[in-house]
Amino acid sequence: LPGVVRAVKETLSSQFVENCKGVVQRLTLQEHKMVWNRTTHLWNDYEKIIHQRTNTAPFDLVPQEEGAGVAVRVMKPLDAAELSLETVYEKFHPSVQSFTDVIGHYISGERPKGIQETEQMLKVGTTLTGVGELVLDNATIKLQPPKQGMPYYLSDVDFDTLLQKQESNVRFWKILTVVFGLATCAVLFFILRKQYRHHRERQHLKQMQDEFRQAQERLMREVNAEGGETLKNACVICLSSTKSCVFLECGHVCSCNECYQALPEPKRCPICRQGISRVVPLYNS
Repeated sequence: LPGVVRAVKETLSSQFVENCKGVVQRLTLQEHKMVWNRTTHLWNDYEKIIHQRTNTAPFDLVPQEEGAGVAVRVMKPLDAAELSLETVYEKFHPSVQSFTDVIGHYISGERPKGIQETEQMLKVGTTLTGVGELVLDNATIKLQPPKQGMPYYLSDVDFDTLLQKQESNVRFWKILTVVFGLATCAVLFFILRKQYRHHRERQHLKQMQDEFRQAQERLMREVNAEGGETLKNACVICLSSTKSCVFLECGHVCSCNECYQALPEPKRCPICRQGISRVVPLYNS
């Protein structure tokens, strides 16, 4: 809805500019200072709004051509997502510092630069494009914020430009969403790939451990089998050398030649305790 701003009753006068009338007035005091960054070891600019006051007066949007349409009352202009205000006054008041103040500011890490005083106004006669909800209330057409939560605009550009701007914003957010989506997919891919590689490594390690355990068990069985056979043929006295002689007349094969020689006189069989009359060497093939 395009139209020209016209005050319903009284207008607001600028505090600094003569003959400057409007329907919305915003006065702002903004502090400017330098703050020491302990991480980068640099002085950074810092701005802070220390006071802001906004005054409004009822106004209508009327057609640019007289008699070409009806006036539309604008409701809640401060709720607009985009409210075009013109800066009519701006002045910077630098801070006056003594030598002691400068030293104290360096110690505290904050150096005041000054206060900026700004006055913004929506002047009478400004052409605006209003986008919102139109309602009829007692023969008065009102433009108000949509109840469905849709954006509310009072812009100094025409509708096509405003629409292109919103479409550009939509495209920007779509591109940003796609970029973040691709980045998220890439991060998830690398995380899953890393997890998969760790899983493969764990499986490979487990397989190697199983193969090693099986080989160890097989080796132990072979060692036990060989050890059992060795224990079966071992001398019953020293348990280390192989049986190598037959005792007669009992016929027992139970000792090696060294242990037989070490038996006390009279020599007796360690198994049956029968006297040994002679010994026959045993040869294993």
